[in-house]
Amino acid sequence: MFHDAAALAATVRVLSEAAPEADRTGAFPWTGIRAVHESGLLESTVGTRYGGRGATLADAGYILAALGRGDPSVALISAMTILTHLGQATTGRWPDGLYRRLLAEARHKPLLLNAARVEPDLGSPARGGLPDTLARRTAAGWSISGRKRFVTGAHGLTHFLVWARTDDAEPKVGTFVVPASLPGIRVIENWNSLGMRATGSHDVEYTDVEIPDENVLELVDAAQAGQDNRAHAGTSLVLVAIYLGVAEAAQDAFSRFAHERVPGNLGHPVARTERFVTLSGEIDLLVSGARQIIFDALEAGTGDPERLIRARLLAGRQLRDAVQIAVRGLGNPGLNADNALERHFRDIQAVLVHAPQEDTAVSLLGRSAFERWRTQAESQSPPAPAPASILRTA
Repeated sequence: MFHDAAALAATVRVLSEAAPEADRTGAFPWTGIRAVHESGLLESTVGTRYGGRGATLADAGYILAALGRGDPSVALISAMTILTHLGQATTGRWPDGLYRRLLAEARHKPLLLNAARVEPDLGSPARGGLPDTLARRTAAGWSISGRKRFVTGAHGLTHFLVWARTDDAEPKVGTFVVPASLPGIRVIENWNSLGMRATGSHDVEYTDVEIPDENVLELVDAAQAGQDNRAHAGTSLVLVAIYLGVAEAAQDAFSRFAHERVPGNLGHPVARTERFVTLSGEIDLLVSGARQIIFDALEAGTGDPERLIRARLLAGRQLRDAVQIAVRGLGNPGLNADNALERHFRDIQAVLVHAPQEDTAVSLLGRSAFERWRTQAESQSPPAPAPASILRTA
């Protein structure tokens, strides 16, 4: 398992201390992001050919689960960069010169990258369709115009990875690397979510934003532009690891309350009552079980997308249920904003809202199961007819 355990633990402590204030204000969580950057975790998945440490998908899961215990908003913002580096290490989509220049920037400040894909009219690309955001050819490169939704970390990103279609007679679709410092970019502060407040997942509007020709990744024909949810199954599961961290933090908050709460009519901590012992067992079954599901699947590799999708759904549902049990077990104290459990309860609600959403993933599994059945049924030869002599005897 890849990571410097001591550096990771120290980083998580910084995130934990800053998380309540970041949640309260919804401001960009610079304290946590700087801690992740200074620990080297943001670049943990940079490929070895670029001088990086080459952390794997499973390694990223362990890192993000730990960061999620500290502050899941910081973990999610960090995940977008960590997974972008991992993608470059495995597929090499970026122009080499452009990518190396970004790595040089990362030596001096947090390099924060995120894909801007969702649109007001289109919704999530995981459900199909083409973007309205337009990339118009210019003499020097491209001019980008359009509006994106749910751009996690919008105020702190150094580069937006904007999904857009070209202005060709037969449009192509690709990802355009747009530095956040360019004129024509406006963050529309409309993120007002129940949980994950410090992610700042605001809308972003691009108006004639000029970028050089090399800042484009993989232009493809529109017919090939659909999001492959199977291909993204591994990264989707890694995001659930963030919420594993949330549920583990909730489990800690529950246990702390159970050991510190001493009712006058009881004379000892409620942790010694059978009711709380049983609740603790139910929570551990779901949370620790989800950890096993997540990392067994990640460590098995990405060769079986359906396995990864099942792991994501099963683990996500268990984590959500575990935190619900913890809150219900504490009653009013569990819903009090002075108790960290209240924040964890709000944050865990986002566990399965990331694309592809729960219903899309379930439908994918359903179609795959039907296809397996059809394939098996077609491969079986029909039974041979009974001999005529037997039929006559019957």
